[in-house]
Amino acid sequence: MIYYAIVGLFIGFAAGAYCPFSVPPQYARLLAVAVMAGLDAVLGGVRASMEGNYDTEVFISGFFINGILAAFLCYAGNLIGIDLYLVAILIFGMRIFQNLAIIRRLYMGK
Repeated sequence: MIYYAIVGLFIGFAAGAYCPFSVPPQYARLLAVAVMAGLDAVLGGVRASMEGNYDTEVFISGFFINGILAAFLCYAGNLIGIDLYLVAILIFGMRIFQNLAIIRRLYMGK
C-alpha cells in the first residue's frame, strides 16, 4: 500500500519538473490556501488510518470541500477587502501541526 504512495510521489515530482506551471499572482494566495487545506485533509486521513477509523468517503469529501470552501472564503475576503487567507493559513497550519504531532505519537507508540 505504501508503494502506491511512493510511486505517486515520484510521478508527481516528475510531472512538476517536466510540465512547468505558473499561477497568476492574483490567484497565488487562493492556491496556497487550497494546497494547505488538501495537506490538512491528507494528514487527517493518515491519522485516521493509524487510529483505525479511516473512511474513504469522508476523506475524499473533506479533501475537496475543504479546499474549495477555503479558496472561496479567501476569494470573498479579497472582494470585500479583508485578508481572510491569513486566517485560513493560520488555522490549517495549526491543524497540520496538530495532526503531525498525533501521527508522531501514534507511530512512536507502536
